[in-house]
Amino acid sequence: MTDFQSEAFAHLRSGIIPQDKESEKEPSRRELSTRMRRLRGNSLLRAMVRETRLTMDRLVSPLFVCPGTNVRREIASMPGCAQLSIDLLINEVKETRDLGIPAVMLFGIPESKDERGSEGYSESGIIARALRALKAEVPDVLLWADVCLCEYTSHGHCGIVENHDVKNDETVALLARQSVVYANAGADVIAPSDMMDGRVAAIRAALDDARHTNTPIVSYAAKYASAYYAPFREAAESAPQFGDRRSYQMDPANSDEALREVALDIAEGADVVMVKPALAYLDIVRRVKDEFRIPVAAYNVSGEYAMLHAAARAGWIDYERVMMETLTGIHRAGADIILTYHAKDFARSIARQGT
Repeated sequence: MTDFQSEAFAHLRSGIIPQDKESEKEPSRRELSTRMRRLRGNSLLRAMVRETRLTMDRLVSPLFVCPGTNVRREIASMPGCAQLSIDLLINEVKETRDLGIPAVMLFGIPESKDERGSEGYSESGIIARALRALKAEVPDVLLWADVCLCEYTSHGHCGIVENHDVKNDETVALLARQSVVYANAGADVIAPSDMMDGRVAAIRAALDDARHTNTPIVSYAAKYASAYYAPFREAAESAPQFGDRRSYQMDPANSDEALREVALDIAEGADVVMVKPALAYLDIVRRVKDEFRIPVAAYNVSGEYAMLHAAARAGWIDYERVMMETLTGIHRAGADIILTYHAKDFARSIARQGT
């Protein structure tokens, strides 16, 4: 207990703050020296003492890119989000940039899928082509590339499958290859989300060998096997065709294990570590930040986004206020970077407030 807390409890015991019927009289002005409301009564004072300030330069907007021209396919479970062909993706990223959001994360919907997810690491694959186009048209936006095979495999799992088992080391070799393809195409940040053991070290070595020594790795270090991903599976067309991903993503009940995962990824060369999802795992965000003092990202995932929109459409919540409170809470918990589908709504809200 701090000295301040001890003093406060001493005041409580002394009867300055009434505790029973015999002491229900209002405390005198002199006795009540500390009034927490003093700094809350004026909006300018509230702004001056605000502890957490979330700004747009901490946001990353996830986007879905698909084959074709002039294609925009709305995602029913994620209002305001869509699969976009590269030409429309360029327009979307320009709008994102103009709103002040510095970065986008790309997820791909391939023209075809196979058991090895080969379009994911093809020089002519959807993400490689999108990266080259964006780097040419919108060079002042940070391009994050998600590295995983689930969107590109016919079975929907995050790697090579044999006898219904995802093979770790064989998958890692392909993830390293995928990372180099994306870096060559213009990715500014490589973000492996597969949760294979040892993939950060392999990716770092492959990037360094390909002369991408300065390309940072943002590792999905503590990625949980979460039910909050359901809308994303629709958006990325990546639902597993059998089983689930619990053999490689983390058990939602585990906290200490997250610290072990993060420590391993840092030792292997991760520059930023990510916790995913965000809202049900804010304790993990806080523990990771306190333990490692490394830049921490949190992914405000599709299910979290969808719930706010569903409740707002039913008239149960004020969408803008709850959205702002949600993102502020993630930042307050310790996230330096937030990946969120709310990014454009946040930017517009800030612009309306003039702050």
